[in-house]
Amino acid sequence: MNKRITIKQIAKALSVSISTVSKALNDSYEISDETKKRIQEYAKLHKYKPNTLALSLQNKRTKTIGIIIPNILNYYFARVLRGIEKTSTKRGYNIITCITNESYKKEVDTMEMLSNGAIDGFIACLSIETLKNKNFEHFYTILEEKTPIVLYDRVHKNINCDKVVTDNIKSAYKATRFLMRSECKNIALITTSEGLKINSFRVKGYLKALTKYNVVPNENIIIRQKNEKGLKKRINQMLDTNTVDGIFTIDEVSGAIATQVLNKRTIKIPDDIAIIGFTNGILSRYSTPPLTSVNRFAHTTGEVAAKRLIDKIEGKIEFDDIKTEIIRTELVERDSTKKMFVKF
Repeated sequence: MNKRITIKQIAKALSVSISTVSKALNDSYEISDETKKRIQEYAKLHKYKPNTLALSLQNKRTKTIGIIIPNILNYYFARVLRGIEKTSTKRGYNIITCITNESYKKEVDTMEMLSNGAIDGFIACLSIETLKNKNFEHFYTILEEKTPIVLYDRVHKNINCDKVVTDNIKSAYKATRFLMRSECKNIALITTSEGLKINSFRVKGYLKALTKYNVVPNENIIIRQKNEKGLKKRINQMLDTNTVDGIFTIDEVSGAIATQVLNKRTIKIPDDIAIIGFTNGILSRYSTPPLTSVNRFAHTTGEVAAKRLIDKIEGKIEFDDIKTEIIRTELVERDSTKKMFVKF
């Protein structure tokens, strides 16, 4: 394998100083466009690559970001990662992606390992176990070391760092209101993530909409579970004993399962029962019929989180300047709801 060409060799070949080559490769305004072009073209021709280790030692930066994801099989998290990767690459940063599988211990171990000089900052989503334990010491320690962190989706008020979130209450309120405006009077609620704070916010939005329109919540058509186990049976029991003409599902899995139950019972969607789901993923698009869903713009969430973190790493934002970014949502209308000409 040929030895990698160096800045010194480029300078010698083009009869310029090492400083000029360095500035040209970094696109400095101090170097003329003609000289920059000549140096950059020569470097590209000879496959020049910067020594990232030397640069990190010089700049005290690794140009690497640690990404903490609780569940890579979740479509929303996969889309967030794509947004992070896109912005990070554009800004010249690498990413190290770690999956906690909803484990508090794995989250702690991973962050401790990466915070030992391997990365410049974290973009993280809290695991279910961490939220249940309410033990955030690993985050406090990293922040005390002045390593920036941006939390997304699942956050907690006790962790004083930047956050990128969805307005879950408002989005759920508007989704429920949409069903009511399409003449649904008995709207069921289904969640298979009972206990997660973000889902409790969506429940609040649902209840807020009912109250606003003077509808008394009916606990008999509200299904709360920690997971999807036995959900089909619960939905069937609810439909056997209650009148339901609309269903709002807090998560995408619930929406897909509810659709399966209705189809098996030969209930017409949306003529007999309309359905709206939360999170516009693959399950929503390929259900039968495709589900009307609240689009949370996961890709945008990732881009915003990455931009905020990199701006902090590069000193464009002060470390103590803490901000919560709220990503807008929109309702994607498909065939599981009646066609309405109303704004979400």
